[in-house]
Amino acid sequence: MSLILVLILIGALLLLIIGFSIVQQQKERAEAERRVEVSRQRAIIDETDAVLSNTGMTPSSSHIMLVLYRRIQDALEQSIVHASGQLKSDYERRLGDIKMQITTVSNSPSQVPAIENFRLPDNDRQVLELVKTLKKLKAILRAEHNKGKVDPSIFAEEEMRIDNLQLRINVDSMISRARAACFMKQYGSSKQMVTKALNTLHTIKAQTPNDPFIARKVDEAKQLLDEIMGAQKHSEPSAPKPKKEGDDLDMLFQPKKKW
Repeated sequence: MSLILVLILIGALLLLIIGFSIVQQQKERAEAERRVEVSRQRAIIDETDAVLSNTGMTPSSSHIMLVLYRRIQDALEQSIVHASGQLKSDYERRLGDIKMQITTVSNSPSQVPAIENFRLPDNDRQVLELVKTLKKLKAILRAEHNKGKVDPSIFAEEEMRIDNLQLRINVDSMISRARAACFMKQYGSSKQMVTKALNTLHTIKAQTPNDPFIARKVDEAKQLLDEIMGAQKHSEPSAPKPKKEGDDLDMLFQPKKKW
């Protein structure tokens, strides 16, 4: 009888140990998932903050600013659910600030800066940063639209603005590279890039026919193309003049020089 009791106690102890181990593993799994979710939301906040910090280089509308602010708001709300301690307090304070910014922008008149007056930064590093920002901004806009958080008409309008900005940057880049290739006497490559830039400009012109930027860049590209054609023509070696038969005969029968 005592042996059976001992076996029962050992079995109960084993079950208790197994149960405790299962509970501990579940807690560890939940903690790991919590940390992963906090990290994921932190990445969303950091990415959106980086885009926001560079919106000053682009003619950003109030619609796109609201999309970015609300994305941060959603990420902060998710972070507060999973965070704890000082981190949770920081997120709650930031959430209050974001809500105030959303209220301010929402109550202000809608602003849609004209894209026609956009100018590229002079610094190459800033241009590269602008290209990266527009690429991220387009991805964010599309992701938020797929979640149903952006009105379809606003999505279409803002995506078109981003596309136009990217085309303008691409055109400026092609013209600059074509000018550099011409300077290096790489006339074939230079001509190809200018032609591509003109084709892109004609595509944009069909969408925005009264855009002064397009007209200015078309004139600039045509002028550069004329310069390339002229430089290419002058760089080609002239064909040797054919010798006349009389000249050869004169050379044959002319008196030989005495040395």
